[in-house]
Amino acid sequence: MKKKAVSVMLAMTLALTALSGCQGADNTEDTVTETTENTEAEQEETGDEAAEIQEEEAAEEADAEPVDVNVTALKGPTAMGMVKFMDDADQGNITSENYQFSIAASADEVTPKLVQGETDIAAVPANLASVLYNNTEGQVEVLAINTLGVLYVVESGDTIQTAADLKGKTIYASGKGSTPEYALRYILSGNGIDPDADVTIEWKSEHSECVAALASTPDAIAMLPQPFVTTAQTKNPSIRTALDLTQEWDKLQEGQEEKSSLLTGVVVARTDFVEEHPQAVEDFMENYEASVAFVNENTEEAAKLVGQYDIVAEEVAKTALPQCNIVFIDGSEMQEKLSGYLEVLKEQNPQAVGGEVPGDDFYYSR
Repeated sequence: MKKKAVSVMLAMTLALTALSGCQGADNTEDTVTETTENTEAEQEETGDEAAEIQEEEAAEEADAEPVDVNVTALKGPTAMGMVKFMDDADQGNITSENYQFSIAASADEVTPKLVQGETDIAAVPANLASVLYNNTEGQVEVLAINTLGVLYVVESGDTIQTAADLKGKTIYASGKGSTPEYALRYILSGNGIDPDADVTIEWKSEHSECVAALASTPDAIAMLPQPFVTTAQTKNPSIRTALDLTQEWDKLQEGQEEKSSLLTGVVVARTDFVEEHPQAVEDFMENYEASVAFVNENTEEAAKLVGQYDIVAEEVAKTALPQCNIVFIDGSEMQEKLSGYLEVLKEQNPQAVGGEVPGDDFYYSR
């Protein structure tokens, strides 16, 4: 009996051991399976991360390569502020990007180039930037203000002492549909003069035509920006500056809760270009800001470059540069000044800004 009992107990022990072994085997298989799945998931995740890193590195390498940047400036203060930049690029002192500069005589030449993608960055009248933004549904954004008020009323006689004296006169001007027209209309209206009934505005396609009219017409009156005021005075010393439109603008702003400034020009870029080449845009901003600083601090050297690039004669540039209000204003200050200016224009005529004053996405942020 004892032997039989021992045999039974031994058999039961073996059975339990076998059962335990089977369960252990099952657990081991589960663990191996789970480990394998985790490893595969980790490998897949690591592969995704590696792919992302490779894409980022490729993008950085592509962005590090020099980008072709086509820049258009208007013949006047905006181009004058760029001359050091232009010269450095032409001399090979700037190699971070491949810059190609061109100078246009009027804004009408710039607009189609921007819209069609032939130019990436351009200097344009301040209000035209807003019009382009609205007409292209946000495909243009403003990088910086580059010129404050540079508009003056000049005459070859001595009849204009105040803005009110313009009533009944004929004024030669260029810049119809852009900053010069709207600034003049604002000044006239603010002084009780109907721009459409009380004065005759003879619009010319270029500032040089206004200079020619001053030279050929006795007692002529013209609205001109610098440096064309100096050009006209060089040809005819009897021409005098009668009104500074920036000062006239500021007079009308007295007592206003939200004051605005007269702006002439800004530099804009195609939104697609900004998004595709952020480093190239930043490179442009740094070089342009440095160029403006150089021009404002080194009049004689800057005047030589202005003459070399056939913007205006060197001697004219020497006299005109200090009066051109060439600046580089970006960021929040740019937005505050430009939005205030555009609001004033919208009150006159919504179409002056393209219907609406642009929102925050209009303003480039570094």
